[in-house]
Parts: sequence; C-alpha cells; structure tokens
Amino acid sequence: MPRSEARVATDRPGRYAKQLAAHMGRKIEADWSDETGRGTLTFRIGTATLEAAPDALLLAVEGEAENLPGLEDVVGRHLVRFGTRDELVVEWHRDNGEAGHVHRNDEPAEG
Repeated sequence: MPRSEARVATDRPGRYAKQLAAHMGRKIEADWSDETGRGTLTFRIGTATLEAAPDALLLAVEGEAENLPGLEDVVGRHLVRFGTRDELVVEWHRDNGEAGHVHRNDEPAEG
C-alpha cells in the first residue's frame, strides 16, 4: 500500500502525538500509548501511525495513492496547529519519490 512519512523535530513528541490522537479520536478511531510511545489513527481512507522518538515525532500515512494527499493534509495541518508555539514543520516524503505536502505555521506569532 502506498505510504508517506514525516519526521517532525520536537522535544515533546509524546505530548503532540497524544494531543493529536485525542483530538482526532472525536471523529475517528484513534489510540495512543504513553507506555510504548506509539499510536494509530484509523480513517475511512487509510491509516496513520505515530511514534515518539527521542527528538522527533515520526508520522506515517498509508492508503490508496489518490488518498495520500488528503491523509497528509489532515494529519499535518492539525499537528502544526497544535504546535504553533514550537513552530512545528511537517514535511511528507512519499515512498514513490513524489514530493508530499509541507505544513508549517505561516502566521506571525502573537506576543
């Protein structure tokens, strides 16, 4: 199955993954384990996996090729919104070599 991956640099990967799973869990099946540092999001059109590494949140989405852009978009967009303060950047890399979406907060910071 076609796949796209992103490595999101952050010193709080577990916090962001847990927040993403909790938020998405209101509409889809989602789980996160603090114990294993892993979770999944199950969409109608594919799945996303979340893994907390020491210095990054590792993301992967799988689905039919035509659904990858939508999966990248929903996961990346929500994560960047949660990580506005830390200026998270989600850059997707597809297994077929095509460029994926890049998500970053382009709005000026308040304060």
